[in-house]
Amino acid sequence: MSGFQPRIQHKSRPLQIVSGRLVAGMTSLEAIILGIVEGVTEYLPVSSTGHLILTQHALGIEDTAASKAYAICIQAGAILAVLGLYWKHVKEIIEGWLGKIGVGGGNPHGFQLGFNIIAAFLPAAVLGLLFDDMIEAKLFGLWPIVFAWFVGGVAILATAFYRKRRQEGGGEGKSLMDMTWKMALIIGFIQCIAMWPGTSRSLVTIVGGVLVGLSLASAVEFSFLLGVLTLCAATVYKAIENGPIMLEAYGWTPMIIGSIAAWISAVIAVKWMVAYLQKHGMAIFGHYRIILAIIVAVLISMGILEA
Repeated sequence: MSGFQPRIQHKSRPLQIVSGRLVAGMTSLEAIILGIVEGVTEYLPVSSTGHLILTQHALGIEDTAASKAYAICIQAGAILAVLGLYWKHVKEIIEGWLGKIGVGGGNPHGFQLGFNIIAAFLPAAVLGLLFDDMIEAKLFGLWPIVFAWFVGGVAILATAFYRKRRQEGGGEGKSLMDMTWKMALIIGFIQCIAMWPGTSRSLVTIVGGVLVGLSLASAVEFSFLLGVLTLCAATVYKAIENGPIMLEAYGWTPMIIGSIAAWISAVIAVKWMVAYLQKHGMAIFGHYRIILAIIVAVLISMGILEA
């Protein structure tokens, strides 16, 4: 990338011929770094996409269809982390839907939770298919991400203030069992905002959950469970669309290493986040996003980072 000197140089980075031209591949160390970044940031309200793009810039990884697909496909590790940590809810959903077709005893709560997740998933599924190419062409740059980081930070601080006022009024919020499909659909439309890289799917769905009346704990749980379906869809879509290009450029080894690193780091990040939010709330993530946006904006303005 002209005008940008990566902080981490890898002389041993493999070279591959992709679509008739020579491009740099990916080392195992780079795959580990990107996997850790993905796992740590996927479920925190800080934007995994924004952090991955920033990390790829720092590593000197060329911005290509392969690198974009890689950033999406290693989400598979983060998906497995939540499936394991929230297996109780996943099991309830499976039991509920199997019960509707006469298999097993059923689980009404699980069926309703699964229905709500599907209702929240549909808006992003439709709009994502319609605008995916435009979003990648126009918004996968550092300046749009910086803007999203800053605005998202302000939104978190505003939500933290709103939640504090609601608690002072004697209301903590509803549980997942009290959630309606209308509330889920609203969260689904709010989730569409996260198509802007840097916004954070986790951020907008947690904020959306709180705004429609869920408790913070319930909003976080629903965000994680909704993320499993949303991330699965995005991963499969990118794997089908650009998977061959990604594998041609990087091979299977970085994909496997990155996914494992994402899985381990996501388990740690989710456990930490749930424990932290129960005691302190979301404000720290708002401050972090605003500070990060200012730092990256300064680095771009100084020419240290290429937008």
